[in-house]
Amino acid sequence: MKPDDPLLQILACPLDKGPLHLVVPDEVLYNPRLHRRYPLVDGIPQLLPSSGEQVSDDEHEELLKRMSP
Repeated sequence: MKPDDPLLQILACPLDKGPLHLVVPDEVLYNPRLHRRYPLVDGIPQLLPSSGEQVSDDEHEELLKRMSP
């Protein structure tokens, strides 16, 4: 998935239904509101609530720095 992929405009977090942000080069979708990241497997977003991982505060700060605009 690339930062300009139109799919990013319609993808939403399965928990709060808000927008997700692509983190490059990690290839994850991130919800900064809930501090949860969702993996991309072979370019396919894994958006089941059980697929998401909670991140620590330190990792949250690092992901914010790497989010694509």
